[in-house]
Amino acid sequence: MKLSRRAVLGAAGAAALTTLAGCSGEDDGETDNGKAQDYSANREGAMDSYGVGQQFKASAPLTFPIMMLSNAGYPYKEDWLFFKELTKRTNVTLQSTVVPGSDYNQKRSVLVSSGSAPTIIPKTYHPDEEAYIAGGAVLAVSDHIDLMPNLKEQIAKWNLEPDLGAWRQEDGKYYLLPGTHEEVWQDYSLAVRTDILQQLGLSIPKTWDDFHAMLKAMKQAHPDVYPLSDRWSTPPQPGGNNLLQLIAIAYGSKAGWGFQHANWDPKAKKFVYTGAQDGYKQMIQYLNTLVSEKLVDPESFTQSDDQAKQKFANGKSFVISCNAQTLVNELRKSIATIPGATVLKIPVPLGPSGAVLDASRLESGVMISAKARESKNFVALMQFIDWLWYSPQGKMFAKYGIEGTTYTGSVDDGTFKLTPDVNIAGLNPSGTKNLQVEYGFFNGVFAYGGSTKLLNSQFSKEEQQFQEEMNKRKPIELAPPHPLSAEEREQVTLWETGLKDAVYQQTLKFILGTRPLSEWDAYIGELKAKNMDKYIEVHNGAYERYKKAHG
Repeated sequence: MKLSRRAVLGAAGAAALTTLAGCSGEDDGETDNGKAQDYSANREGAMDSYGVGQQFKASAPLTFPIMMLSNAGYPYKEDWLFFKELTKRTNVTLQSTVVPGSDYNQKRSVLVSSGSAPTIIPKTYHPDEEAYIAGGAVLAVSDHIDLMPNLKEQIAKWNLEPDLGAWRQEDGKYYLLPGTHEEVWQDYSLAVRTDILQQLGLSIPKTWDDFHAMLKAMKQAHPDVYPLSDRWSTPPQPGGNNLLQLIAIAYGSKAGWGFQHANWDPKAKKFVYTGAQDGYKQMIQYLNTLVSEKLVDPESFTQSDDQAKQKFANGKSFVISCNAQTLVNELRKSIATIPGATVLKIPVPLGPSGAVLDASRLESGVMISAKARESKNFVALMQFIDWLWYSPQGKMFAKYGIEGTTYTGSVDDGTFKLTPDVNIAGLNPSGTKNLQVEYGFFNGVFAYGGSTKLLNSQFSKEEQQFQEEMNKRKPIELAPPHPLSAEEREQVTLWETGLKDAVYQQTLKFILGTRPLSEWDAYIGELKAKNMDKYIEVHNGAYERYKKAHG
């Protein structure tokens, strides 16, 4: 199954893409366009010889500014062991601009646009970086991959070029260093109180129709409860971002966290406007039905995480969005006082699109301030980022910490385990010290991606069963490259603001029933008035232009 899924990805995204240069990390490399790079004035603090498998350690103490997301589940601590050990190993100190997760995107936009962003800007999801390209605020990182031997090897070894194709701009470059996975995998789903299912004689729902029937049965047995009260609202998007994303996938569209204006239609072989798709409307109709039948709490789309979790903990709801970590770290702990209560992360229900998996091998990545290119420490910066985010040793350190202190053994030979007093994601339930909260490891700013073995090491047997079930599904076809020119990108960025506001606001109104779905055609007209058709024409034109140029 693993090989076939890789083959599907490679075939789906196959295109004639610019290949990366083959120079060693210690030599001056080339840009994607073949222009030689001169790093002679930028090598202070760098290693003279740095390659795959080597520990990076700056030749002199260095400090790199970083934008640091503070996760509500493990708030930032300056004295985390992660930072101390990182400096010990690399001779680099990170100077953090700390931003709460709820404000991260807005704060990043302000800092980058004003030219005052830290050098390292992680936790950026494609295509968010595109808003900063025209202004020259972020680095064309693909020009400097020769300084990053670990990332370069992963791109080649895991055949990631088709995935990266969608990230490249018209100049052939990409401006975001990707989080890289060897395989596609699904983390987010829905958590369901399985003790309630047992009481009602219900099975775990396999389809969204089954899910609807499950909620109706829960409501009938518990009239004072909204069976589903959801979380993860990230303004200005309507809340329930995970729920919208999962349901949209079932109808061949994208919503919530996965929303993007231009969605590739594999049957029509062209891009269509997501917020106007029939599948997007079907997603809205489904959710509107659940809300109108009082099966979904209407506050799901506006309430805070804490409010949603409190309702679940108090038995005021039985279903909530989750991932592997929140299931163990939050939800199971929160219902511990309810006698006999149990909760399970269910496989994502299926819809008309069938058994598909809408997930990428690329996830949030790192932008680098364009000003860094002129720094005397630029080469050292790229070597440091390569080691921490992409080397097997750096990934193991960021994820699990220090051998002998927080873990023992190896993920490669299956001997890995946490030390007796440490726990994360339910791997060692008797452990009293949380790897994230107490030590700062397993932090989403640094620890993501990697080999399948490294990924599987974080899974309990229960989660492995979930992954096995999800892995039976076929990844959806990757969108083909359709890079925009600088002028086109500037224009569509202006259009996106009005379109996004309209889609988000009206999506919420349709779901909640404050605007009837009989006005769908009027809504489409409103999108047209905000240049929806022109927006899609630009993207399809860019696709045709690229296809003609590259075959």
